[in-house]
Amino acid sequence: MNNQEIYYSVGPLLYCPADNTSVAAAVISQKFGTKFSLALCLEDTINDNYVTEAEDLLVSSIRNIYEALQVTDFFLPKIFIRVRSPEQIQSLSRRFGDSGELITGYIIPKFSLANADSYLGQVTELNRGAGAAKYVMPIYESSAVVDLRTRYDVLYKLKEKLDLIEPWVLNIRVGGNDLSHLFGFRRESDESIHQIAPIANIFADIITAYGMDYVISGPVWEYYSGANWENGLRKEIRDDRLSGFIGKTVIHPKQIPVVNDEYKVTQKNYDDALHILNWDTKKDSFVSGSLAGERMDEYKTHLNWAKKTCFMAKCYGIVS
Repeated sequence: MNNQEIYYSVGPLLYCPADNTSVAAAVISQKFGTKFSLALCLEDTINDNYVTEAEDLLVSSIRNIYEALQVTDFFLPKIFIRVRSPEQIQSLSRRFGDSGELITGYIIPKFSLANADSYLGQVTELNRGAGAAKYVMPIYESSAVVDLRTRYDVLYKLKEKLDLIEPWVLNIRVGGNDLSHLFGFRRESDESIHQIAPIANIFADIITAYGMDYVISGPVWEYYSGANWENGLRKEIRDDRLSGFIGKTVIHPKQIPVVNDEYKVTQKNYDDALHILNWDTKKDSFVSGSLAGERMDEYKTHLNWAKKTCFMAKCYGIVS
């Protein structure tokens, strides 16, 4: 498992089209709060005929944020660019110039064996010349992970490629809506994606293949209004957590505080995590009752859980 806080810190990842002309002002004014990350998308949200214009607006937005930071202080979210081709990584990096230091990393859409080498080569080259690390977040959302005859081979071959640049792989992400689209599925606001067996099975296989080494973020929830949107989101996040996901893609600012709230660590779990991490390993017993006297704490069995729990407490906070 990843043993650095940064891998758990992406939190709610707010998606925004890269050609949004108001995004720089929103970041500078802290319109979205101070506990989120930002994805500026050049892929599915942009008309194929307007990519050049979207790139120009993206570069302008990043420069505006950078220049504002030189004269005032405000919360700067982790900023990621969702590109549509490997070549965009280097070309945008050059165009950003000094303002490129604001970019935390790049999101790889529809990550597959067909594009993995090209994308990871670009990330490797970028990090050769970068001061601070530039991270990558591949999205598993293509039909290549659906076919049961080849799914396991595809997942593990892709993992072998990612393992070569493991320190730069901030999160693995899953495209819940894209995978659902392949089957013609769409969940209602009172339904969790984990109830859709074909999609849940794909998620389970991704978590099985990657979850011991990488942080995997939960799928997008597309509801942000209506009678049940918040309760539905909270329910799905609980299913996400139980399944092994940490963090979530969001498409509306109203979803940000809900994600942050649901990923808080309970005081009981935090206390038990500290109990396990501070275990006196010179003692002959590696098992005892929990601090609340409700369950068993076992050093060897619960150590990874305890580490993860403490990282999440730092990133999301603690709730009684």
